[in-house]
Amino acid sequence: MITRREFIEKSALGASLLTLPSLISGCLSEGFFQNHLKKMSREELDRAIQRMEKKYRRAFSEQVEVRATPAQEDVLFGMALDLSKCIGCRRCAKSCVRENNQSKDPQIEWIDVLEMKRGTLELDRGDRYYQHEAVPVKGHFYLPIQCQQCQNPPCVKVCPVKATWKEPDGVVVIDYDWCIGCRYCLAACPYGARKYNWTSPSLAANEMNPKMHYLGNRPRDKGEVEKCTFCLQRTREGRYPACVEACPTGARKFGNLLDPESVVRQILAEKNVFVLKPELNTQPRFYYYFG
Repeated sequence: MITRREFIEKSALGASLLTLPSLISGCLSEGFFQNHLKKMSREELDRAIQRMEKKYRRAFSEQVEVRATPAQEDVLFGMALDLSKCIGCRRCAKSCVRENNQSKDPQIEWIDVLEMKRGTLELDRGDRYYQHEAVPVKGHFYLPIQCQQCQNPPCVKVCPVKATWKEPDGVVVIDYDWCIGCRYCLAACPYGARKYNWTSPSLAANEMNPKMHYLGNRPRDKGEVEKCTFCLQRTREGRYPACVEACPTGARKFGNLLDPESVVRQILAEKNVFVLKPELNTQPRFYYYFG
């Protein structure tokens, strides 16, 4: 079976009119001509989800459930992180891997934790590969980085096939079936938040999360880009992201920026918050502060 991505690559390399019909006939497998999510009718979406569930159940021998829960009205998600409480344990990253079905081999993690020397916020000086018997290390602080869920996301602007966009609740998402793997979005993201599958990901069936979202944690394939989605499969059901629940010090706070009573709004009002690389005008909805 040829994928949409391979079809585009072969067509771009100059497939002749004689070979194109054979290419197309090899593409008529289930889901190849699946419409863009934003253009699907309810019936088309239901059929697409049924195909996905069948595919994943066959691949992982799990009773997989894929949902497409839409964004709630009057909700704009945001996260705040107290850097004075982060101890660099990386539990947020590990819980994110389990929750969001990230590849074990090659290893993909949506959250990078940088070990920073006190007195600097220059990201290129951070060490993301630190290995210590115990953390935190004296004289350092820890800076977790993931998708900043920008109000003005440069990654969205450069995608040639509109496979990525910003949802009404502020989460920047990817339609994996429409991603062609050009990696323009990786180059455009100033935070290094997007990850690319160079090979078919390895995901152990007994370690996967069978509760999935169409735009979130369903398995990705070779040639597809992925990133943090604020755990759509959880947050659109009224739960916290996995990283928030896993943090042992309570450094992470999550909530609705449109709700004046939410914990994130209170932090914005009371603390001296900052965002990464403000000069780029990406307007992140991921806020940092020293409590």
